[in-house]
Amino acid sequence: MREKPVEEMIAMKVSANSILANMALFLFKLIAGILGRSSAMISDAVHSASDVFSTIIVIIGVRMSAREADKNHPYGHERFECVASLVLAFILAATGIAIGLKGLENIALGSYRTLELPNLLALSAAVISIVVKEAMYHYTKRYAVKIDSGALMADAWHHRSDALSSIGSFVGIFGAILGFPILDSLASIVICIFIVKAAIEIFLDATKKMTDESCDEATVEQIRQTILDVDGVLKVDDLRTRKFGSKLYVDVEINVKGDMSLRAAHEIAENTHCAIENGFPGVKHCMVHVNPSD
Repeated sequence: MREKPVEEMIAMKVSANSILANMALFLFKLIAGILGRSSAMISDAVHSASDVFSTIIVIIGVRMSAREADKNHPYGHERFECVASLVLAFILAATGIAIGLKGLENIALGSYRTLELPNLLALSAAVISIVVKEAMYHYTKRYAVKIDSGALMADAWHHRSDALSSIGSFVGIFGAILGFPILDSLASIVICIFIVKAAIEIFLDATKKMTDESCDEATVEQIRQTILDVDGVLKVDDLRTRKFGSKLYVDVEINVKGDMSLRAAHEIAENTHCAIENGFPGVKHCMVHVNPSD
């Protein structure tokens, strides 16, 4: 049986914790919404339940991307995680747009005036939801950065969108209690902008990883210097990098003495190959081409 990579195990653990937390929040906010007479909190509860579906998408994407290379996918399956990120970006954007449209509708129709007055239980639930979802955002983001997972990062931003949604619920409930129910609708529009902005950033990041974009200039220079430090390399004739999901491919042409034996030149190329793959954990494969010096 294939041993699971550390990155996959971390992603599975974080995703499992996200599912448990969202299910607990769903039950808590549903009860608080019913007892606290808050339709906003009940809607927020349904939102938390739908997040379980998003996390399942993350699990599928991470599991697919961690599969070993096969005949049909000789370069691996890392881009499946990008596909999961794209799906989550669209879900996140749809969530934000739905929140914003609902706020605009309430303002246009004046329906915010007829909302039932909630109580402090619903307000307390909104505060707890904000704290929990913001903590989940930082928790998920921390491990997303650690394993360079776009899908996990997208899920982290989904947690933050929930925290922003709960802020909207808090503002609406608090405003209703003070006699200003329109604050709920205005807050929804502002939250919509933040959520859609996050969705666009996730979409662009996933797209870059699927279109062979090169890595940042600082990393390219670090790789170049690592190559030049290999004994026998005279200079770097060409160096290209391309992102492949969360991994990186490197193609390099090195210049060596033209009168050395094939075995000696191969040894230098092998040392270059190992220096890059061992020195940069994000590099999945390095291809080295040897040019004789003139």
